[in-house]
Amino acid sequence: MAKQKKACLTDLVGLLNVLYAPGLAEDWDNVGLQIGDPTAEIKRVLVCLDAEEIAIEAAVRADAQLVVSHHPLIFKGLKRLTPSDEVGRVLFRAIRNNIAVFSAHTNLDRAADGLNDWLAARIGIENCQPLEKPQRAGYYKLVVFVPQGHETALMEALFAAGAGNIGQYDHCSFRTEGIGSFRGSEATDPFIGLPGQHEETGEFRLETIVPGARLTKVVERMRKAHPYEEVAYDLIPLANSRDDIGLGRIGRLAEETSLQQFAEQMRERLNLPSLRLVGDRMQKINKVAVCGGSGASLLSEALRQGADCLVTGDVKYHDAQRARSEGLALIDAGHFGTEKLMVPELAVRLRHALDERRLPVEVIEMAAEQDPFTTIC
Repeated sequence: MAKQKKACLTDLVGLLNVLYAPGLAEDWDNVGLQIGDPTAEIKRVLVCLDAEEIAIEAAVRADAQLVVSHHPLIFKGLKRLTPSDEVGRVLFRAIRNNIAVFSAHTNLDRAADGLNDWLAARIGIENCQPLEKPQRAGYYKLVVFVPQGHETALMEALFAAGAGNIGQYDHCSFRTEGIGSFRGSEATDPFIGLPGQHEETGEFRLETIVPGARLTKVVERMRKAHPYEEVAYDLIPLANSRDDIGLGRIGRLAEETSLQQFAEQMRERLNLPSLRLVGDRMQKINKVAVCGGSGASLLSEALRQGADCLVTGDVKYHDAQRARSEGLALIDAGHFGTEKLMVPELAVRLRHALDERRLPVEVIEMAAEQDPFTTIC
């Protein structure tokens, strides 16, 4: 009977980086592994919005070895590490209990099938496109030459390392057949032929696409899987843009409605105690822009693309004034209110990805998190 495959932290980090490429994150952000031993075995993962003390306590009670949060535990460099502040206390508690912490933040916001897609779908926005698309997607074309008979094994190694993903498709590649020639010095040990002799052999030219964040890992895996001691390959930066990634989302409601009706429906779907509105409550709403968390910086782009309403959180007074003067309705559902659905949605996708890779890891959801703000009427 074969032994059941074990999962280590490196497996989980690799999986999450494929789902939500760290290269999509803002420059100021700190996404990815915050603390943890890459070789540690992972049997259970806790998904939460914030890696606070209550999250680490929940992980300890659930015997989870990894906490996956939206907001990073460590945003800036630490000059000291003591339990005198919250970050220090969380780090001490996590390390003492062998709990790793991983964060997917603005990369999760920008990603296809990420937080903003989930938020848009939850509140009824259809046919969504990113509100603000990146100028470049940060991809490379990898071209590598491999002897016939070894092309399948090499491509499988590249795919496993994160190459070959285009939108909702994976294992994407192209290959052409040709003749390769080479001559090794007397110091070589060629896979085909003899040192000092000119050789020609049938080879395949393999091409695939690699996100910049996975480039080092893919090249490393390629070198290990390739039969030649000297691998001939090219890396070509691509200027391609992608239509499915970027900040925020914009789309249309199934039916035109009033700001009042849309806000009431949204409050119910997001299970919120209250919302803040800017604009005439009878104003007709059809084209809606949305950005979870703090998205008022996208106000100009929402106006440019003809949105009737922008849904976000953390709206400041002067942003509200400007929106009102420009005739753009605003719905401030709060930072927590627009991001809390990250927990169940990410958990579903993480379970699916683990099942596909046959990794025996249980995913549990943090249920005790609360908005730090409360409302009195």
